Amino acid sequence: MPILEVLPRPTPAERYDAAVEVEVDEALTVHAATIEDWVAPRQPWELTLREGTDFDRPNNVEAVLLFVIGEQTSSLTFRLDQLDTVQDHVEELVLIFEERDGIAKAARLTANGLDIELFHILTFT
Repeated sequence: MPILEVLPRPTPAERYDAAVEVEVDEALTVHAATIEDWVAPRQPWELTLREGTDFDRPNNVEAVLLFVIGEQTSSLTFRLDQLDTVQDHVEELVLIFEERDGIAKAARLTANGLDIELFHILTFT
């Protein structure tokens, strides 16, 4: 099982501040790498991977995406294992969550911010 190095949760206080190694499924490492690669050249965007609340369990990684420009700040926090698909369309990054029967939750990240759809109908053409 691949391992991601992530930031520890800010609590409990007795945990040290060093990076934490979390075993994750291969698909989650691909999703994390795709998001990191898309965010890296875009100055207003920042990605933080941190340990989730299920301590010492596999796939226990949360992602925090921040968009900060001027006085506006937007954030999106989710568990990596909630992701079904990450699609890099160069100008936008599309995150598809919890798809069931062609309906999913979706987040679109662009140079201007993010759009969230809680009832996204997937279409295939």
